Amino acid sequence: MKIARFSSDGDPRYGILDEEEGELVVLAGDPMFSGYQTTGERVALADVRLLAPVIPRSKVICVGLNYPAHKTEMAQQAPTENPLIFLKPNTSVIGPGDTIRIPPVEGRIVHEGELAVVIGSIAKQVKAEDALGVVFGYTIANDVSARDQMFADGQWARAKGYDTFCPLGPVIETELDTSNLEIQTYVDGEPRRHGNTSEMIYGIPEVIEFASDVFTLLPGDIILMGTPAGLGGFVDGQTVDITIEGIGTLSNPAKNR
Repeated sequence: MKIARFSSDGDPRYGILDEEEGELVVLAGDPMFSGYQTTGERVALADVRLLAPVIPRSKVICVGLNYPAHKTEMAQQAPTENPLIFLKPNTSVIGPGDTIRIPPVEGRIVHEGELAVVIGSIAKQVKAEDALGVVFGYTIANDVSARDQMFADGQWARAKGYDTFCPLGPVIETELDTSNLEIQTYVDGEPRRHGNTSEMIYGIPEVIEFASDVFTLLPGDIILMGTPAGLGGFVDGQTVDITIEGIGTLSNPAKNR
């Protein structure tokens, strides 16, 4: 099922998306903690503002260079035995339709459309064979990056950590076979990146096993699974759309800060 977090002139609420009717079945609370009890209310999708489907209470974990073609185009060495992981702060998260604010830095600002895994329970040292048991669902992420700043700094925290540099949405899909999903990124309707989750070097179970050995994973934490190759730049006034089969499309405009 598809879970949305939304606002309609009040505090954020949660709903189950009824795609056929174009409505949200309103839930009594956050389904990650309160289950799927409904209030009996329905609201039209057209009458609400979709928000980031989850705000990580702790962290956003990212996997770098997880698609062979992207690894090649970046011309960077990556670990051969383990995933390359790094963090983005939860303050970088915004929702669908929110504006990516481009900071006044030299060089390219690039998009990285990625499948995002939403953690649903406390998890530490999880074995790969048990990893999907700690997953609440899946959404779309844009790992926005100040590419030239990455190379200048020699590490990625600043270049990937700016406020608004982690759009998420539009919904969380709780039931999804992620083994063979098309991922496509567009800027102002022009195709820029394209790939398939079947190409990932490290799959979701392996990444959860590795990451949970390093960090305790908490409910609401997000793991971004890496981006396919492609042309990544965008500038003030352009709109980035990322589509993943089975989830939908995440769309965000960009403006200079």
